Amino acid sequence: MYAIIETGAKQYVVKSGDVIDVEKLPVKDKKIITLSDVLLISDGKDVKIGQPHVKGAKVTAEVVVQKKDKKVISFKYKRRKGLRWKKGHRQKKTQLQIKEITVK
Repeated sequence: MYAIIETGAKQYVVKSGDVIDVEKLPVKDKKIITLSDVLLISDGKDVKIGQPHVKGAKVTAEVVVQKKDKKVISFKYKRRKGLRWKKGHRQKKTQLQIKEITVK
């Protein structure tokens, strides 16, 4: 069984046992959360598509850790002008482990 969920304005295909990185969520480590924005659920034979969300469907996940992503470097340079700058950015992420997918 797998599901397509929406969190942080992005969509993820998940199944039980998966570990995914999503945009930072305001929860502490080792907490159990419920994601109710489920767009699609498939059990191999039957597919339920939401309009926009599947009613009665939820995905239960455990917060593994709050972390920062890889550093992304932005560099701007103009020749002969003495203009150059370098900036780095590390996006904050939440790592989730999917426990179960349920639908009523």
